[in-house]
Amino acid sequence: MTTFENVVAVDWRSGYDQIYFFFKGTNTYSRFSIRENQVPTSYPLPVSCNWGGFHNTQNLRFGFTTTGFDTDAIDGDILWLFDRYGFDKNSPCVHKYDQDTETLIRTLPLEKSRWHQLARYFDKIIAGTWWQTRPGRAHLFRFLLNNGKALRLDFGYGTIIEEDINEKTWPGLSAYKDRIITAAQNDRTLVDNYLYIFLTNNEYIRYNIQENRAESGPITIDNESWPGLLRG
Repeated sequence: MTTFENVVAVDWRSGYDQIYFFFKGTNTYSRFSIRENQVPTSYPLPVSCNWGGFHNTQNLRFGFTTTGFDTDAIDGDILWLFDRYGFDKNSPCVHKYDQDTETLIRTLPLEKSRWHQLARYFDKIIAGTWWQTRPGRAHLFRFLLNNGKALRLDFGYGTIIEEDINEKTWPGLSAYKDRIITAAQNDRTLVDNYLYIFLTNNEYIRYNIQENRAESGPITIDNESWPGLLRG
């Protein structure tokens, strides 16, 4: 693989932190180990044999992890995978995946899940993440859309707000808002969390969540910045 495209990236918090990359065109995935700073040589692997009841990434839109936000996992690590087609061709669904046991808990129609407020925006969402900026602030989620806009979903207040991506809402990102492919968070210990925002032309931006600003301009995705990720 030489071009980074048609990809959905998600964070993984159970055990050592990882970022998983689902390559929709080939229905394969790679696991980037943040601790080891590389994709192990055994990847990419097929999704269909390795993700329990989750088999096909062709219509996967976005995904992210929460910890302690839901009670269905042993210590609360849940991966939410949002799929364009669920039980029929007319409505999206969400796959609820237990990271601690590596099993699919259930698949729900989006409109009947706790994420039902996303339904009207679903076809525009290309990335989402849990936005924790301080202790006790555990109910805010932010989403990047494919039309130069973004969403703020706040479970604490029960609100969802659409906003423009500009220098006030997403400082440093507005110049690249039309190039976003996917994004995933690095939940770092004792330091600020990063949201890695992946762009067209094999580039990415490192975005500081606590400070709410881009810490870098576009950086090339290669074997130095993401060792093993472009392996096909």
